Amino acid sequence: MSYFVDVHYESINKYGEELCGDKVEIVRTPDSVIVVLADGLGSGVKANILATLTSKIIGTMLKEGATVEQSVETIAHTLPICNVRKLAYSTFTILQIFRNGEAYLVEFDNPSVIFIRNDKVLEIPFEFRNINGKDVRESHLSIGIDDTITIISDGVVHAGVGISLNLGWRWNNVAEYMQRIASKGENARDMSKELMEACKCLYMDRPGDDATVVVVKISPHIEVDLMSGPPVSPTDDRNMVEQFMASSGKKVVCGGTTAQIVGRELKRPVETSTEYMDPSIPPIAYIEGIDLVTEGVLTLTKTVEILRQFSTEDCGEMNKDMLSGKDGATRLAKILIDECTHLRLFIGRAINPAHQNPNLPIDLSIKLKLLEELIVYMKKMGKTVEKHYY
Repeated sequence: MSYFVDVHYESINKYGEELCGDKVEIVRTPDSVIVVLADGLGSGVKANILATLTSKIIGTMLKEGATVEQSVETIAHTLPICNVRKLAYSTFTILQIFRNGEAYLVEFDNPSVIFIRNDKVLEIPFEFRNINGKDVRESHLSIGIDDTITIISDGVVHAGVGISLNLGWRWNNVAEYMQRIASKGENARDMSKELMEACKCLYMDRPGDDATVVVVKISPHIEVDLMSGPPVSPTDDRNMVEQFMASSGKKVVCGGTTAQIVGRELKRPVETSTEYMDPSIPPIAYIEGIDLVTEGVLTLTKTVEILRQFSTEDCGEMNKDMLSGKDGATRLAKILIDECTHLRLFIGRAINPAHQNPNLPIDLSIKLKLLEELIVYMKKMGKTVEKHYY
């Protein structure tokens, strides 16, 4: 099965605390995707330390091939003891999804995950195991396209306690709400944001506990092919365009010279728009059979800025509408963020003389560097990137 594991999380701190006592670790390996949500005892700095250690240790050890037993034992011997409660305590949920479509789930004292398939909440069969004195729930399941697994900390099911709801939101209510969200067909980012916004409303923006939502959606494999820059040797123009067009993904061309090469080799006109959607971004162009044609360096610079924000942990503060712009950079960013799981780059290494003008800003001199930055942020978002140089 060819699929992409789309993962996004949102957290809110307990009211008055600067640090969150929940921590999420996402590790992608060649064979699997590992997601760990840890909830440290209490709140604030101590809870943050406990949760960070727990999530980092489990994620790193599983990545290196250790067993869950070894990971839990290491946690038990590593976590600092709380002077007040005399406990070294952090609850956790571990989800590991393998390339063959199988998944392994371990839960210790966190609310049960919410598993949705075909817009229905399904019960996950589990067995109890005792690992180093801890009774954990262990499950094995098979996943399919459009399955959604939501991992939550107890701050979610406690939302609204004594404020808007007498007994909190309760797991069944959260599951029903998530079921409605999942039926919209949104991506993991939008689903997690929507669920967290509901939490904030129930807490009336004064959370009584740290709360975290992790949404894992199994999405279809979607390819995007991006061509930018002329090849070092003009004799490679045809070969580069042929390989670019032969692949199956959505087609994007970045750069005026690159667009002229594509148009010439395909024997199709390049029609440049005269409409500036954003004064700082050059207008797009059109080539029959190409999904998006943009200018090069200025557009890539803005696109990389957007990707940088989306790939950082504080992206929850971003405005969802920032991808609604019609300029070339925003359109490209939206394709890469929302409509791409596998990016295939066709990169020409010829240097544009205009970019070497010492009177121009340094940002204009390095298209290759911009593309390398773009690759870094795409990988941070979990996308697969393939590069071809000419």
